[in-house]
Amino acid sequence: MTLYINDDGAAKAWLRDILGVSRETEDRLEQYVALLRVAAQEQNLISASTYDTIWARHIIDSAQLIILAGQQKGGHWLDLGSGPGLPGLVIAACVDCKITLVESRNRRVEFLQHAVDRLQLHDRVTIKGCRLERVETESFDVITARAFAPLPKLLNLSQRFSTDRTKWLLPKGKNAVNELANLPKHCQNMFHVEHSVTSKDAKILVGVGRPPKFEGYPRFS
Repeated sequence: MTLYINDDGAAKAWLRDILGVSRETEDRLEQYVALLRVAAQEQNLISASTYDTIWARHIIDSAQLIILAGQQKGGHWLDLGSGPGLPGLVIAACVDCKITLVESRNRRVEFLQHAVDRLQLHDRVTIKGCRLERVETESFDVITARAFAPLPKLLNLSQRFSTDRTKWLLPKGKNAVNELANLPKHCQNMFHVEHSVTSKDAKILVGVGRPPKFEGYPRFS
């Protein structure tokens, strides 16, 4: 029987035993969690029902993507709709990589900037405080999005940032299989479904490549 991580003690043990984080990295994540708890009292950064399980529900849910990234984990990441930095800031805290966070909501951008300052992640993190459509095109090794948009819209808006070798890591919850099934067949073949370590219902779409623009889909604004 598969055991899922659903409490903060197990979450911290997973970080040490599976991901191999250092004491310094764990301290940095502790600081991030403290910042998140304070800011969440002033704006809707995370669901109130997850306040007591932030490590399991948010930190591990983000950090598990590092394992799925494989050899590309130390490359250049693009995190779409970063919100409070999930998964982007967690990844930057754990891995020596470059990561660009895209977030259009002003108050969340302010939180991201504050967190980057406090966590001293300037050498790893770039923040784009605008809509994705306004971000200049460049190529990324890994593209992730935890709660950005339905899959067709996500891929249509972000395919210009990918190459034939780009890895896509898209947590999609229990709707992952249905969203994948609704893609055109030639695009479905790019992806497979991985199980999250945090819940039997949570799934992650993992893909490699550059998806085509979808003919027949509406233009997304």
